[in-house]
Amino acid sequence: MKNSYYRRAVFITLRDYRSIFIFVTVLFMMGIIFGAIIVNSLSLIQKEDLFYYLSQFFGELKQGKVSASGEMFFYSVKENAKYFILMWILGISIIGLPIILILLFIKGIVIGFTVGFLVNQAGWHGFLLAAVSVLPQNIILVPLTILLASCAVIICIKMIRRQFFKTGREPIKPLLMQYSFFLAVSIGGVIVAGLIEAFLSPGIMKLVIDGFN
Repeated sequence: MKNSYYRRAVFITLRDYRSIFIFVTVLFMMGIIFGAIIVNSLSLIQKEDLFYYLSQFFGELKQGKVSASGEMFFYSVKENAKYFILMWILGISIIGLPIILILLFIKGIVIGFTVGFLVNQAGWHGFLLAAVSVLPQNIILVPLTILLASCAVIICIKMIRRQFFKTGREPIKPLLMQYSFFLAVSIGGVIVAGLIEAFLSPGIMKLVIDGFN
């Protein structure tokens, strides 16, 4: 019954605040586009240096010299969980709104830059590498990031209205409970994404690299 209540509450929130979800999604996509554009602004020397380190990584991956899957899993979960928890904390702080949007935009830039650089340097091969190295875990992480950032923005706006404009007197506790519930769901998603990144993606990447050769 409680799980059904939370699912219904989340659905109502998505319906009532769809404009915020659309705004957050567009901002994230703009970050991805901006990250891809940054690749073209790099100098030739910068591109060569980055590609050198990238080639070293792929060489070590092919030879099986990358970090153990367990280490990669814990690192991935730790970093992504820290990001989501920080987003959650900013959502319950009045001054967190601009920082939430900046963090979201930066997340988009990182993904866009990674994919853009691989495609820029390796063409079709780079696109395949991006598909198997960036896409699998981000199928889970990107929707969770957008949804959690949207919820954080909603909470921030409600708190600002209550504090400074003396409006929006509806109870905020139920929304905070939904917000906390979604953080817990997001952490679960982070664990699944970490498993994919640590145990699935390296094997697929190795197969793709071997296929190139």
